[in-house]
Amino acid sequence: MEVKKCDTLEELRKEIDKVDEKIVELIAIRNSYIKQAANFKHTVEEIKADERIDEVLNHVRHKALTLGVSPNMVADLYKHMIDEMVETEIAELRNRGAF
Repeated sequence: MEVKKCDTLEELRKEIDKVDEKIVELIAIRNSYIKQAANFKHTVEEIKADERIDEVLNHVRHKALTLGVSPNMVADLYKHMIDEMVETEIAELRNRGAF
């Protein structure tokens, strides 16, 4: 991971904006995969897979630690994102008429 050395606050803010755009793009990609996941599940219980959610949270907490970022902050962000994406996946299941 390479971070550019910025010489002005304006330059720094532009770099942060670029990172934010990439983060949003990656979240959109993740959300697309979540929508696909609904094709492999048949019940809300399968979607609300607590064990899988715990795996993801543990994985991102560990990754955050290795990168020197607050694991609690990353886990909190992921909890919120997962909650929203679970609702998206449930909506996909309903749209499919699975229940």
